[in-house]
Amino acid sequence: MAEADGRVKHIVIGKFKDDISQERTDELIKGYANLVNLIPSMKSFHWGTDVSAENLHQGFTHVFESSFDSVEAIAEYVAHPKHVEYANLLLPCLDKVIIIDYKPTIVNL
Repeated sequence: MAEADGRVKHIVIGKFKDDISQERTDELIKGYANLVNLIPSMKSFHWGTDVSAENLHQGFTHVFESSFDSVEAIAEYVAHPKHVEYANLLLPCLDKVIIIDYKPTIVNL
């Protein structure tokens, strides 16, 4: 097995609190997406909601994926003032959250 390339993925899986409106949720998602324009180390952003038929989501509803060139680039992102400002808006609106960083790996068969 080998790493696909130097990229590192930053995955945020969350569930918004029940009292957070859809309008506020949409605003927060747009704010998250805009970080790619404000933080140079953040290379891409994608998001979606759970569509699994397995029903193993444990109540989590939203997935946010960002790409970075290195683990060090994620550290720069986490410490960046715009990320800190945004995280202080997002995290209080989440009922629960999991954050995982990983390097994609190719399985050679």
